[in-house]
Amino acid sequence: MPFRFVHTADIHLDSPLRTLALRDPALAELIGTATRAAFERTVTLCLDERVDALLIAGDLYDGAQTSMKTAVFLAGQLARLDEAGIATFIVRGNHDAESRITKELGLPDSARVFGGRGEVHVLPGAADGRDVAVHGISFRDPRAPDSLLPKIKPAVPDALNIGLLHTSVGGAAGHDDYAPCSVADLVATGFDYWALGHIHARAVHHESQPAIVMPGQPQGRDINEAGPKSVTLVSLAGDGTVTLAEHVTAVAQFERVAVDAAGLEDWRDLVAAMGDALAAARETAPCEHLVARVQVEGDSPLAWRLRVDADLLLAEAKARAERLGNTWVETVETDVRPPSAPGDTTGATAADPVAELRALILDEVTPSPAFRQQMREIGETVRGHLPKDAAAHLGQTEAAFDTELARLLDEGIEEVLARLHRGLGEAP
Repeated sequence: MPFRFVHTADIHLDSPLRTLALRDPALAELIGTATRAAFERTVTLCLDERVDALLIAGDLYDGAQTSMKTAVFLAGQLARLDEAGIATFIVRGNHDAESRITKELGLPDSARVFGGRGEVHVLPGAADGRDVAVHGISFRDPRAPDSLLPKIKPAVPDALNIGLLHTSVGGAAGHDDYAPCSVADLVATGFDYWALGHIHARAVHHESQPAIVMPGQPQGRDINEAGPKSVTLVSLAGDGTVTLAEHVTAVAQFERVAVDAAGLEDWRDLVAAMGDALAAARETAPCEHLVARVQVEGDSPLAWRLRVDADLLLAEAKARAERLGNTWVETVETDVRPPSAPGDTTGATAADPVAELRALILDEVTPSPAFRQQMREIGETVRGHLPKDAAAHLGQTEAAFDTELARLLDEGIEEVLARLHRGLGEAP
């Protein structure tokens, strides 16, 4: 029989909520327990498939704030595997290194946690009579600026070799550069499979000799971790042949849902368009729950009203989602502008005095050096009175600060003009 295992990583059990879902208690409860539910599904998959092992490539926890309740839950799930004779192999990632319970938690004997030096566990005759050697190394500290690959022990001769590593292989936008290495470095080891972790999006970097897999996370936690999340079921035959199968484990799937408002003039048409977009996203989502961030875009006469009635639009979207079942709207973002006359980029029309005012502001007021200087002085004053964490949201560099000021200015202009437009008699 081949050696069969489930490969997962970046579980982040009981990760604190970092999402707008906090505004909705029911949604917060769903997302707050989703990482546990996804891990339970992972363990159940191992049992249902009768695999030989579960491989966890780092970041079981989410840092120093992890509670002992989280640890007890984890131990209970691994005990289910132990009772079925399924081994667990774990390396600690950067978040695990911050957790005190990582070193204190007692796990079943079948759960092997690799230390800060390269180790190898040999499973005699585990793959069609051939030995399987599982290699791994854990983070000792939250940061690992240098590659850990040189500390991995050499391939065991005449065995099938599996490596377990938490790494920013090849670099990845949006992720810290921890324990970096390249695909070529991994190939050169002569291993048969590399079980990686750290990057939250699934990727198969190399399909065979060796297979190099980043499984992604089993459950997304906010809109920046969108899409159906999964684990990878692996079959490693005695001749080194690798078969991969992706299994969705996420309870809730985050998605950005685009709504085209171009040309829409009636509020009811826009609400219907949102409903259609949500229905299409719900139909294609494989997860039990869909958590949507609705993004309304396009040029429409409704642009002014959308600014004023943002809360009503959100309520309409949530009502449509509720009808679909197991569909949640986290928030609604709008980037809708009033239609422009041909050749005009400011949104001004001869029949619309507010649009003409908008053109005047954008063409003559905001570009002036005096206005820009005054805006920056006000921004610096405000920033100086904010707590450090809040001030950081205005940008970590002066260039980022200027960019954020420009965004806030644009938002403010549109908000004021929208309310002027309502005051001039737009129908509510």
